[in-house]
Amino acid sequence: MRNGVLALLVFVVCASAASAEAWAEKMFKDGAAHNFGSVPRGSQLFHRFTVTNVYEVPLKITAVRSSCICGTVTASTDTIEPTKTGWVDVNMDARKFTGEKKIVIYVTVGNGDDYNSTAELKISATSRTDIVFNPGSVAFGNVAAGDTPTQTIDVEYAGDLAWKVTEVVTGNAPAEASFKEMYRKPGSVGYQISVKLKSEAPAGPLKQELFLKTNDPASPLVPLVIEANLQASLGVNPDKVSLSNVQVGEENLRRVVVRGSKEFKIKEIDGLGDGIELEKPLPTEADKRFTLTFKCKFEKEGDIKRKLKIKTDMIEKPLIVTVEGNVIP
Repeated sequence: MRNGVLALLVFVVCASAASAEAWAEKMFKDGAAHNFGSVPRGSQLFHRFTVTNVYEVPLKITAVRSSCICGTVTASTDTIEPTKTGWVDVNMDARKFTGEKKIVIYVTVGNGDDYNSTAELKISATSRTDIVFNPGSVAFGNVAAGDTPTQTIDVEYAGDLAWKVTEVVTGNAPAEASFKEMYRKPGSVGYQISVKLKSEAPAGPLKQELFLKTNDPASPLVPLVIEANLQASLGVNPDKVSLSNVQVGEENLRRVVVRGSKEFKIKEIDGLGDGIELEKPLPTEADKRFTLTFKCKFEKEGDIKRKLKIKTDMIEKPLIVTVEGNVIP
């Protein structure tokens, strides 16, 4: 209790000392501004700001808003412990403006009571009418993790420059990309960009930038957003099994369900024995769904902490079911 009060006092002193500027802005250690530069008309822009808690008390992002309908913002909702990080994602829609655009993203951080501060993130971009994306981003939608779908996007340039795409820079994005020139005539040129997801793209939401490298000295790198929702091809539910206060010699049954996006076989389960067994032998036929019943019966008291590894013919990495609890006399 005493340590908590001292930490809060330190926090208040730091916040007061930073009253000349919003103390929340000190949490954006990598900067509180981002310039997308010159971007094609219609492109969808994305940037993630990292929020680091540099104070000695837990803090939370309590509110976010944008000064313009062309910008949207979402933020991590978990409490950020001291020295830990959260994030603020900013999306900007270049269909909704032409020319230079500057907006402000307001991010309010606090401890849930009286100590709150609002940081102002400065976002800018210049929407060029001479370059157009159609559609504005590479959107894969829902994809089973491990699949490698391909999407294309058309890029058109209209102007005096002999405009060329020379490379697609993927950086650390889990994707491969290529391009080809579709037509070229006086005053205009069209390209098709092809993007293929890699099989190692992890399950979960994906949103990253690629860049078109061009010969335009005013805009040598043109950002292109790729996004997808990668769904696990195989999963187990629940992945944690509780056996709290079970008695010695008492039999308990626990069920888990293993589901896949296509038919698969369960080859074996490592970690069985010593009080945990399958109620029935593993099925030999392939299916999309299996219900596994574990028979748990322990002959001595003590804590339980086990990991059962379910191996299949669908993915190399086993599914893990954690069994925790305790056995009492």
